[in-house]
Amino acid sequence: MDRVEPMLPRPPRDDVAEAADAYAAAPLLNCLLREVAEPAPGSGERPVYRLPAGGRLLRVRGGRRPAEPEVYAAGAWHRLTHAELVKLTADELRRHTGLVNSELPAEMIDSRDAVAALLVARAGATPPEDPYQRSEQSLITGHPYHPAPKARGGGPVAGWLPYAPEAYARFPLILLGAREDTVVEEGDLRAIDALGQAPPGYRLLPAHPWQLDLVGTRPEIREAFADGRLVRLGHSSPPAWPTAAIRTVYDPAADLFLKFSLDVRITNDIRRLWRHDLLALRRTDAAVTSAFADVDGPAAWLSDRGYRTASFAFEELAVLVRDGLQGHVLPGATPLLAAALTEGFDGSPLDSLADPAAWWTAYVRQVAPPALELFARHGVVLEAHLQNTVVAVDDAGLPVQALFRDAEGVKLLPDVTRAAGWERLVYCLLVNNLLEIAGALEERYPGVKLWPAVRRELGRYEAGVPEVGELLRSPTLPGKTNLLLRWTGADGADARYLPLANPLL
Repeated sequence: MDRVEPMLPRPPRDDVAEAADAYAAAPLLNCLLREVAEPAPGSGERPVYRLPAGGRLLRVRGGRRPAEPEVYAAGAWHRLTHAELVKLTADELRRHTGLVNSELPAEMIDSRDAVAALLVARAGATPPEDPYQRSEQSLITGHPYHPAPKARGGGPVAGWLPYAPEAYARFPLILLGAREDTVVEEGDLRAIDALGQAPPGYRLLPAHPWQLDLVGTRPEIREAFADGRLVRLGHSSPPAWPTAAIRTVYDPAADLFLKFSLDVRITNDIRRLWRHDLLALRRTDAAVTSAFADVDGPAAWLSDRGYRTASFAFEELAVLVRDGLQGHVLPGATPLLAAALTEGFDGSPLDSLADPAAWWTAYVRQVAPPALELFARHGVVLEAHLQNTVVAVDDAGLPVQALFRDAEGVKLLPDVTRAAGWERLVYCLLVNNLLEIAGALEERYPGVKLWPAVRRELGRYEAGVPEVGELLRSPTLPGKTNLLLRWTGADGADARYLPLANPLL
């Protein structure tokens, strides 16, 4: 089968502005076309859409990552820059919802400018040799259905670029000592204590340097440094590197993931470790760990072992400890971030598949059953989206194992209703994960038949999970409305869905 290059290839480095526009426009267009626009008659290679509130016509170069947006005016089509597309989108949303929002357009521009800075930085940087690190640090587009996936809080580039995974960052963590009477912690934290030596009467508290820059001047933290409740102990060694999640770093020497608060809005949320999530962490992680012990096959859970923080800055200085990869990944297998497979990176197994259908069957077989079994047997709803899924491949690039992470995103029944849990599972697993991986394969290998394999895999669970039968017959799947969620100022943890065509039919 002939391989076809992705619709949005890596851009030439001598035109950063145009390339940044293209990268930033694709996810914004995906949102606009999914959530607001209506297909217009006569769509072809450049599909035409009507923006119903304003009555304007928009056409794009179609595909998984739409590009080259044009608006029809004065009898002709006019190409839109990213800034013009933002203005058009904001005007349409204002008419569509009756609400005014000045924050989201600024985030869209910030996201595009961040992409430009990342492209410049990558042009002068050496990609990591480790394929897992390369996959985690490959996401220039980011979330394909978010209007501002690369926004970094509007701060100066110099403030965040040294910590950007997309720029192949590596950096030491700041080691603090928190006086013992101020420490709040739960779980197994021996891995934190092994990072350095705290003086008598103190506990080691690693900090993300960007987060400390953001919150270190706040009165409660300044006062803690002044009166000795908090002391600086130096830096970790060797350096850690940021994963695609930005605030989660990996220390390869200790084989340890550490997740920090980050007082910056990234996609839909201010990325703090919120108190209520931390207080629920051990219960949630214990439920998932126990459920995975009952799962057939090699799937693994990267446990969130515990957290440590200081009582006077509970959320701001919190750090969460997560299992590393050793002891979980099958011997000889190479872990890769699933999200990277949809965007592409040097060494991606999708680039040279002799049998893409066989690769896809193996991927579905590793990723789907654990999520379905946890739901059916234990009432655990994994947030099995692309950024929480690591797929391990063998020497031939064939998926042999799936690993899942992030207890914060897990939901337990009956904390949520079964219907709400199932909808979330279908969105994360089918829409965010499988649909995007399938799109990347279909783009590279036109004509490949993928969805019968998914029907077969899901069909194995139809008897035990009544929702599976309904899913196989449903004309639609739930698609999350990130553009409208952000425009209407909904809570970051909220989720509202609209119907998407079900490829399983």
